Formats: sequence, structure tokens, C-alpha cells
Amino acid sequence: MSFDVAFILSTLPAFLKAVGVTLQVGLIAIVTSLLVALVNAAILVYRTPYLQRVVQLYVELARNTPLLIQLFFVYFALPSLGLKISGFAAAIITMTFLGGAYLTEVLRAGVEAVPRAQLESGRSIGLSEAQLLWHVILPQAGLLSLPSLFANFVFLLKETTVVSAVAVPEILYTTKSYIALYYKTYEMLAVLTLICVLLFLPLSLLLRYLEGRLQHGQFGS
Repeated sequence: MSFDVAFILSTLPAFLKAVGVTLQVGLIAIVTSLLVALVNAAILVYRTPYLQRVVQLYVELARNTPLLIQLFFVYFALPSLGLKISGFAAAIITMTFLGGAYLTEVLRAGVEAVPRAQLESGRSIGLSEAQLLWHVILPQAGLLSLPSLFANFVFLLKETTVVSAVAVPEILYTTKSYIALYYKTYEMLAVLTLICVLLFLPLSLLLRYLEGRLQHGQFGS
């Protein structure tokens, strides 16, 4: 069986469009997850009793249920309650739900690593709790958490393949569609593998670079 290079070339426009969808879903999910994590981190910093328990319950629920099950619940169960949701919207909601939980834990660890003495110093010069949060705690927590944050960003981008289950036309969905239509399994899997390498390998190398700079204290120098 010959390897059909001409067929691969004919599918490139569709795969380029699928890459765009993958990046769109991934980047939106990263931004919304980070916003959720920032709100949760603020709640955990101030130790608001009831809200803190809600955040902890949310984190445990999101991290201990598979993304695919969460996706199916949003896409199939919510419409039965009268909430009609597109596949794309379900993908964003579900990935934000999962990503927000992981990033919350990352920021929580970063916040706990900020020296308490700096907080006391900030209070002694008259900084409000909000000023402490935005000017002292979060900048340092973000810097300390940078490698873990970036690793979770890459993780979320990889997880976009799951949303093919609700017909979001990203790279895996496009691959499966061409295999089902033309039975070009090897060719399509080769294209999928190459795209994943080109997307995720540079990000992994950048993560390793950031970790090295952080370990040697080179940020901000």
C-alpha cells in the first residue's frame, strides 16, 4: 500500500483550519481558566469561610472527574434542562471548569510561597488588603508559579482533542472525518502526529527554558 502524499496535500487547507479551531479553543480556555483561578486565589488568600469551602469543593470535583464526562454532561445533560449549548460553547465551558481548578491549585501554592514577612511589611506601610493582593502577593505568586502555569497551559492545549467528541472541528475531529470518508488511516495519522509535534514541542521547549531561568534567578535581570 503506497503512502498517498497527494491526498495529504489536498487535506492541508482543512487541517490548517482545524489548527485554528484548536488554538482558538485552547487560548480562550487558558484565558478564562486563569480568570477563574485568580478569583479563587483571592478567595483563598482572604480565607472567606463559606466561599473557601465552595472553591475547595469545586477544585476537588473538577480534578477528580474525567474531562470527557464533564463535556458530555454540559453538552447532553444541560439541553434536557432547557439550556441549548453548541459544541464550541460546551468545549469552552468544560475546559474552563477543568483548567480553572488546576490553575487555582498552582496559584494557591504560589501564594503560600510568598514570605509572610512581606505581607506584614506591606500592612505596616499602610497598604490595603486589595493592594497587598495585586501589588505584592499575585505578582510574586505568578512568578513563582510560572513554570507550573505554563505546563498547565500546554496541558489545556493538548486536551482540546477531547472536544472532538462533540463535533468541534479541531485537529482530531478532522483526522477522524477524513479516515471515515476516505480510509486513509496512515496518511491522516501521520498528519495528526506532525501537527501535534509542531504545536506542542516548541511549547515544551519554551517551558524547559523558563524553568531553567527561574531556577537560576534570571527573571527580571
